[in-house]
Amino acid sequence: MAKHRGKKYLEVAKLVETGKLYDIREALELVQKTRTAKFTETVEVALRLGVDPRHADQQIRGTVVLPHGTGKTVKILAITSGENIEKALVAGADYAGAEEYINQIQQGWLDFDLVIATPDMMPKIGRLGKILGTKGLMPNPKSGTVTPDIAAAVSEFKKGKLAFRVDKLGSIHAPIGKVDFDLDKIEENFKAFMDQIIRLKPATSKGQYLRTVAVSLTMGPGVKMDPAIVAKIVG
Repeated sequence: MAKHRGKKYLEVAKLVETGKLYDIREALELVQKTRTAKFTETVEVALRLGVDPRHADQQIRGTVVLPHGTGKTVKILAITSGENIEKALVAGADYAGAEEYINQIQQGWLDFDLVIATPDMMPKIGRLGKILGTKGLMPNPKSGTVTPDIAAAVSEFKKGKLAFRVDKLGSIHAPIGKVDFDLDKIEENFKAFMDQIIRLKPATSKGQYLRTVAVSLTMGPGVKMDPAIVAKIVG
């Protein structure tokens, strides 16, 4: 069934030239012009990479500190114990504790955007795999969400550190700011994100690594960039 689009969407979609691959600045300028929602929309990046996530060495995942943050307030749950609970709360965690939150999650509670845990908690968190894993919320050392220094991790993610991972189709989606950010800030965030993606290219990835690069607003049409230009500028 075809997806119904509103008049505002169809109007701004006309601004995007079909089949054209834009350069970075041009694409980001155009995205800001496609704003239609009454709320402050997020600027999102969608990538398709030349990797096969079925192979462990091609499961791209990592973190990047966006220079200007995402513009979103991230609600963090810190699963830890002892004095680390107070450290996490002081650093900005919205919730911090151990068994009480693990039990709540098992009962269906998911009022958070990110879970950060200390290594000693991982055996207990293991039983939440099916719940957190399907939501992309399972703590992992590669994404910086399993660490003995939980206060530093909480602080970094609150300031704009972004965790990302490739899905089973070889795609990555990530927020890089808000539509009302200054254009220069969105561009700097985009370049920081893409630079990290390119640095993570696995040696076993053959052929073109950046297959498609597109940016859009939460409710807007996608604007495709030229992958060759992106790779050249930020690589």
